[in-house]
Order: sequence, then structure tokens, then C-alpha cells
Amino acid sequence: MESHRWLPLEANPDVTNQFLKQLGIHPSWQFVDVYGMEPELLSMVPRPVCAILLLFPVTEKYETFRTEEEAKIKAQGQEVKPSVYFMKQTISNACGTIGLIHAIANNRDKINFETDSSLKKFLDDSMPMSPEERAKYLETYEAIRVTHESSAHEGQTEAPSIDEKVDLHFIALVNIDGNLYELDGRKPFPINHGQSSDDTFLEDAVEVCKKFMERDPDELRFNAIALAAA
Repeated sequence: MESHRWLPLEANPDVTNQFLKQLGIHPSWQFVDVYGMEPELLSMVPRPVCAILLLFPVTEKYETFRTEEEAKIKAQGQEVKPSVYFMKQTISNACGTIGLIHAIANNRDKINFETDSSLKKFLDDSMPMSPEERAKYLETYEAIRVTHESSAHEGQTEAPSIDEKVDLHFIALVNIDGNLYELDGRKPFPINHGQSSDDTFLEDAVEVCKKFMERDPDELRFNAIALAAA
């Protein structure tokens, strides 16, 4: 049972960039909008891109797929590199923050942290932990909670009340050692979507995003933002 509940974040680069700045991330990487999945719209995204955050609706169709996917992977197995940083989600509406943590944690070699970065301290402390222990640590980590709360009020739309049920969810897509991983704290493990590279990551990640959209063709509430070199 999720006992902790935060306000949801918007999939808005202004909000996420301000959030990262407050957590002590140097602005050499910034989130930008992905305006569409067509090649001409993807060409507007600055390169390189090291992570994608996808916001999507959690519908009955998606939940059915999620159950089937989990059973299939448990039966067939998959390769997950030991270098993948993954954490579970035990806080309601914290998926935006967990997506950001997944995006930064799995690109630490590229990110410049300020000397007093609260996110760097969280990552340093939680590296040896299990995905479940990382989730528990986030529950008690005030610096990130407070920053999340102020960021949730920064969006263009009014933040919903903390008790309102939100059926939108963030995941992170990252390229780790040549494989494209989907990192979702609601799932028991990372999902390996196959080979990728720094050069093809954006296109590869968009193919995964398209599958989410194809599963729910009547839904319009999809939004992707890319962590790109500024």
C-alpha cells in the first residue's frame, strides 16, 4: 500500500529543468519538448539525447498489457546489465521525480553536478542499495521531496489536490551500455527493449513510445520530453 503521496509533476521542460537546477544539476543538459514522432519533428530536438521521459495514461488496456509483459519476461528471462540503476516507486504521484532520478542516475558519466548537489548525495548514498531500499530512502529524503513539491506548483496547469487520483504516469527510457531500457518504478524490473546507441537513441526510444500510443489509439494524453545536450 502506498502510504506516501506527492503532488504530480507536469511533463513540462520548464518545470523539469528548474527541478534539476534546484537539485544541483549543471544546466549542460536540459529537457526539451518532443513535438511529434515524425522524422521532421525529431530533427528539431537537439542532439545528443541521453534520456526520454514519457508521460502516458494508465488505462485498462495498458494494465492488461503490463500484466502480460511481466509474466512473459518472468517466463523467458531478459538481460539487464548490472550497471542499470533502477528504483521502485512506493510514493503515489512520485513517478515524475523517479523518472528524473532514473534519467540522471543512468547518465552520471555525462552529467555535471554542483558541489552541494542533493541529488548527487542521494545517488551516491543509494548506489549500493536494492531497488526497494532506494524507494524507502526516497520516502525519507527531504531535499528531493521539498523540491518536488515546489516544482509541482510551477506547472502551467493548477496542481490537483493531493488526494485526487491521477491516471497519468511517467517512465524513463535510457541507453545503457548499448541497450535501451524502460525504467518504471511500478514494474518489478527494468524492461530491455533491445539494442541502441548514442546516435540512434532518440529514434529507438520513439519507437518504444509509439508502441504505447498504438496500444491505446483512442487516447491523446501522451507527452514526451528529451534530456538533450544544451
